Amino acid sequence: MSSNVVPEPVQRFIEYLQIKTVQPKPDYASCTEFLRKQASEIGLEFTVTECVANKPIVVLTLPGFEPSLPSIILNSHTDVVPVFPKSWTQEPFSGARVPDSSGDHRIYARGAQDMKIVGMGYLEALRALKHRGTQLRRTVHAVFVPDEEIGGHDGMELYVDSEEFKTLNAGFALDEGMANPEPELRVFYGERAPCWIKFIARGNAGHGSQFIDDTAGEKINAVIGRMLTFRKEQMAVLGERREDGSYRTLGDVTSTNLTLLESGVQHNVVPETAMAGFDIRMTPSIDYSEFRRWIEQLAAEHGVDVEFVQFWSDSTTTETSASDPFWAAFEGAVNGLGIEFKKEIFPAATDSRYLRRAGVPALGVSPLCGLPILLHDHDEYVRESDFTNAIAFYVNVVSALASV
Repeated sequence: MSSNVVPEPVQRFIEYLQIKTVQPKPDYASCTEFLRKQASEIGLEFTVTECVANKPIVVLTLPGFEPSLPSIILNSHTDVVPVFPKSWTQEPFSGARVPDSSGDHRIYARGAQDMKIVGMGYLEALRALKHRGTQLRRTVHAVFVPDEEIGGHDGMELYVDSEEFKTLNAGFALDEGMANPEPELRVFYGERAPCWIKFIARGNAGHGSQFIDDTAGEKINAVIGRMLTFRKEQMAVLGERREDGSYRTLGDVTSTNLTLLESGVQHNVVPETAMAGFDIRMTPSIDYSEFRRWIEQLAAEHGVDVEFVQFWSDSTTTETSASDPFWAAFEGAVNGLGIEFKKEIFPAATDSRYLRRAGVPALGVSPLCGLPILLHDHDEYVRESDFTNAIAFYVNVVSALASV
C-alpha cells in the first residue's frame, strides 16, 4: 500500500467521497449521476425511484440466473452528517490520501466510515464478479438511499412500502455496521429501538421568596430521579457477563440520557411548568409495550404528563442459527476469509430496522477491524487497505449469499 500510484478502485472511492451529500442540503443529484456512471461501466441495470421529490433511491442490479428467487439487497445510505472544518486536519470532502507510518494510506473524508466505504465496497465487488464472468444464482440489488442520517423517513421508511421495493422481491439484506478498534468483525443482527419522551409537569406558581407547595419543579425532580435510577441499574447490567463468559455490550441494555430541560422565566418567579426530555434506546430483549406502560405509570404516579416524541415498537431481530441458510452462508464466507467476528445488537438506529419490520432479514456489517470508531467524528478516515479488504470481503459474502 506504499505506492504513490492510486489504484483505480481507490480513485473511484475518493470520487464518491468528494460528492457533498452532507445534511441538511445533500447533493443527491451529483451522487445519482456518479452511480449512473458506475452502473454503465460495470454493466448493471440502473433505476431511480423518488418516494419524496428530489430524494432519489438508486438501485443498481446484477440479475441472477434464477431471478424468481428472493433477491439479495446490499443497502447503503448516500447522505452524511455535517462537519466542523476547523476541527479537521484535512479538508472534509477532499478524500485526502495521506501516507502513514505503516506504509498504508489514510483516506480522510466525511462518510469514509459512515458509510461510503460500504456502498463502494458493494459496487467494486459487483465489478469484480462481472469482470470474472461469475454467474450468481440470485439477483443482487445494490440500493443507495437518502436521508438515513436524519431518520430515513423520506427514504427507506417509505421505500419498503412502495411497489418499486416489492418488485425487488427481497429475501435477505446487508446494511451498515460499525468499525471496531479490536481485531474482530462486528456483525449486528438487530438494533436498539429509539424512545424519545418528554415529561411535562404542571404546578403552582408564585414569588421566589415563598415556600410554595406542589410545584412543577418538585414533580419533575421526582421523575428525573427515578429515570436516573433506572439508568444506573442498566449501567450495572452492562458490566455483567453473559452465559458464555463474554461481557455485555451497549446493545444488550437499555440506555437512558437526560437530554432536555426547560422551565422558568426569571429567578424570582416559581414556574408553573417544567419539562424533562430523555433519549432512551431500548434493547430488543425487553417487551417494548411493557416498557411503555412503565413510563406511563411513572408519569401518572407523579402527576405529570408524558409525550412520546418517538417510539419504535418493532423488536425484530435476524436469525443467526446454523439452521438458517442465509446466516450459514454468511458465516461460512466470513470464516473462509479467516476473519473472527462477534454478533451484537447495534446500539443506535439504522435503516435495517425498516427492512426487518418489512420482513426482510438484515445484517449490519462494516468490514473495518482494528480501526478507531470515527463515524460523525472529526478527521473521519479509513485506511486504503480497509477498502481493498472490503472489496474482497463483499466478493466472498455476496457470492455466498446469492448462491443460497
